[in-house]
Amino acid sequence: MNKILREKIQEALSSVLPITLIVLVLSMTITPMPVGTLVLFLAGAVLLIVGMAFFSLGTDVSMTPMGEGIGAQLPKTKNLAVVIAITLLIGILITIAEPDLQVLAGQVPSISNSMLIWTVAVGVGLFFVLALLRTIFKIRLSLLLILFYIAVFIFSAFVPNEFVSVAFDSGGVTTGPITVPFIMALGVGLASIRGDSDAQDDSFGLVALCSIGPVLAVLLLGIFYSGGDAGYTQIAVPELEDTRQVAAEFVHALPDYIREVVSALLPVIAFCAIFQLIFKRFHKIQLQKIGIGFLYTFVGLALFLTGVNVGFMPAGHYLGQQLALSGKSWILIPLGMLIGYFLVTAEPAVHVLNRQVETITNGGISQRAMMLSLSIGVACSVGLAMMRVLTGISIYYILIPGYLIALTLTFFVPKIFTGIAFDSGGVASGPMTTTFLLPFSMGACEALGGNVLTDAFGIVAMVAMTPLLTIQTLGLLYRFKQKDMPQETLAADDEDSIIVLEGDT
Repeated sequence: MNKILREKIQEALSSVLPITLIVLVLSMTITPMPVGTLVLFLAGAVLLIVGMAFFSLGTDVSMTPMGEGIGAQLPKTKNLAVVIAITLLIGILITIAEPDLQVLAGQVPSISNSMLIWTVAVGVGLFFVLALLRTIFKIRLSLLLILFYIAVFIFSAFVPNEFVSVAFDSGGVTTGPITVPFIMALGVGLASIRGDSDAQDDSFGLVALCSIGPVLAVLLLGIFYSGGDAGYTQIAVPELEDTRQVAAEFVHALPDYIREVVSALLPVIAFCAIFQLIFKRFHKIQLQKIGIGFLYTFVGLALFLTGVNVGFMPAGHYLGQQLALSGKSWILIPLGMLIGYFLVTAEPAVHVLNRQVETITNGGISQRAMMLSLSIGVACSVGLAMMRVLTGISIYYILIPGYLIALTLTFFVPKIFTGIAFDSGGVASGPMTTTFLLPFSMGACEALGGNVLTDAFGIVAMVAMTPLLTIQTLGLLYRFKQKDMPQETLAADDEDSIIVLEGDT
């Protein structure tokens, strides 16, 4: 276990170090940063590295086997109504457990946190049921995506512009470090029961559909809710004079995030306990490992959230503000792209997805190729988001063409790439986006005198969109590569994939 933990720490270090170096270089050149804010950021980076390592280890040991076990067990239940009820409950519980959702809810004070959270949770739960039924009944993912994204853009025409960005952002924040490992593993479990040639392709796509549910739910809330105009809470950058005050910031915040993680994980653990009591899926040694894994997950997530919220949020806001005021505001675009390129590597759920993809495809799609595609996609999305901050153009001019291209590509790429691409969109927009890129965008928008709700919000939605294009482009390249391969090699690869799936059962 110690060896594995060291590997996880090295992985986390390689993910966090680039963005840390970028911020250090900026603080010593273009945007001199107060020493207190810089020390706060560096301390947050340390917590981020340790937290990511423990969280990654914990999900491997607990969330993944538990999700796969539940996914494999559900189709064996003959009563479809029971399966639907259990799936709906899982979707609601893991969404309420998602820490990113709390951050988003706090940005819209005109709507109570509980109303927004429950609206989003029900949206995820209903579409989780839809994702389950799609896997069981072998419904083509691209058809559902086209149908529901058309519905999303139709509904968005009837809500205030301020609500549109919040709705699209909600689709990104709900697929974070709690939700993704569980849903991805459950998809693998469902596919392992089927065992047919298309099962591998259909193991992906659950996250994609679960990302649409909250968008539709919040848009419907915007149509019928009359609680007032949407607003946001400005981020306060603390003025710190010495390292004692820096330490005090983390010490005061840590108990709050511990309570948040406890309230997030307890419903999931309770559900897993009830599942085990009913179905007796795991033996004693497996349960002990899963229990230790949940402990690692708890420690890692508490440290991670404390690090990003206390250390990264003020630094992101300050950098965006100072770059906008530097007299060379155009520099926001290339620097935003550079930050986005490296920031996605620090998203904990991204590593979960990449490992899952490499395993399911039997190495056909490597973690390195996935990470490169995601990094390029997020870099492009942050560049476009900074362009919106500078020009104030509507988010529709980017989202509508982007999704049209992404949905068109679904007809030309292998089915598995469609599922992976749309899953990747939700996964890339995690805690690092909401606690660094969103404050970065808000700080720049405030400094330029723009409308924060229409020009800065929506960056989460854009981060969730561009991986759909880059991953499916990777799928096109993969298809062309297959055409050049001998038929014997392709047949052998197909057999290997089937063996992997059969081994999981």
